Amino acid sequence: MYKFIICFIAGIGAGLGTGFAGMSAAAVITPMLVTFLHIETYQAIGIALASDVLASAVSAYTYGRNKNLDIRSGMVMMVSVLCFTLVGSWVSSLLPSAAMGSFSVFMTLLLGVKFIVKPVMTTKESMEAVSRKRRFVQSVVCGIMIGFICGFIGAGGGMMMLLILTSVLGYELKTAVGTSVFIMTFTALTGSLSHFAIGGVADWWALLFCVGSTLLWARIAARFANKSTPEVLNRATGAVLVVLGVVILGVNFFS
Repeated sequence: MYKFIICFIAGIGAGLGTGFAGMSAAAVITPMLVTFLHIETYQAIGIALASDVLASAVSAYTYGRNKNLDIRSGMVMMVSVLCFTLVGSWVSSLLPSAAMGSFSVFMTLLLGVKFIVKPVMTTKESMEAVSRKRRFVQSVVCGIMIGFICGFIGAGGGMMMLLILTSVLGYELKTAVGTSVFIMTFTALTGSLSHFAIGGVADWWALLFCVGSTLLWARIAARFANKSTPEVLNRATGAVLVVLGVVILGVNFFS
């Protein structure tokens, strides 16, 4: 029962982060599993990435149904991300657990504050005015960095993608989140399979509970986000990220 409660709570945070902001579930689930269930960090990252797969997929489907998903442009970044997720995952397996971890917490906090203080109000019209050649080059370069980070620490990839899609590539917020979770579906699948292939699965019950809870809350968050106005979505996304960042920071501090 204790394991279920911890995994369910972790899934709430991970699901809300995924559905609202395309955030990697590993940013929430990994520290929760390590701190409260004493699962080894590399194993916990694998479980968290596996939880990301269905949660990101159902979120991407919801955003796609509402025409807030740019598959064509997202495919370019996805190829780079996928390749370097494998590289990052392999490198992380060679390092001690202490070397992996806190980067995504600070990114989550900063990005949350950014959405509250300076919301993304880009329109789809201005988004489509960006040069295809410029977007292609930026997507490849940024995808390499994002993929390595996602595979290496199992977190940060979703936050990096959201930041780049909105700030560098000029996406409006809903399309940015939709495209981000679309890419994260495949990067999380690649990352989780490589983690399990290298380190195996330590706890099948934790995996099942985390996947189920994250999927449930990601669907709820994605449906709410697609019905919200840009102003409300920016504030809601910012608030969720700030709260999650503070909670994760607290968990890491007391661990």
